[in-house]
Amino acid sequence: MPAYWIARSRITDPVEYKKYTDRVPGIIQRYGGKVMARGGKYRIMEGPEKFHRFVVIEFPTFEAATSCFESPEYVEAAAFRRAGAGEVENVIVESGDATVV
Repeated sequence: MPAYWIARSRITDPVEYKKYTDRVPGIIQRYGGKVMARGGKYRIMEGPEKFHRFVVIEFPTFEAATSCFESPEYVEAAAFRRAGAGEVENVIVESGDATVV
């Protein structure tokens, strides 16, 4: 079952942040990920306007998505943004309707 990596970000240092974004596409691809949306036009419908960059990546499975996020190569790339180049909220969600009432 596919899973989606959803990120909301705010870039504070574009030069350092680019060191992260230059590395990530190849890493995502190695784990079977496919970028569905990255940057582009958006409209905040509800909630704070803290983040101004949105990314959605589809992976073949939840396990593939979490393995990618926790991989040494992704952790190394993310160090550039985690060092102050930006702020990110990231969530991985499995597809399907698992709602329990």
